[in-house]
Amino acid sequence: MTETIKRLLTVPEFADALGITQAGVRRWIMERRIATIRLGRLVRIPSAELDRLIAEGLRPAKPPRAQ
Repeated sequence: MTETIKRLLTVPEFADALGITQAGVRRWIMERRIATIRLGRLVRIPSAELDRLIAEGLRPAKPPRAQ
């Protein structure tokens, strides 16, 4: 593995960090929109997924128009 996983988040932790519901996170997991790590029955989400989602959704502000 070339990348070190700094922290693994639970579904509730991931949902709280983004301010969304746990059901929304579980739906993204089922749709494979976010990467997960399964440890038996446990599901963990790499903290890098938070950064990736935020970076993908970032839209820079438009510069002000000249008047």
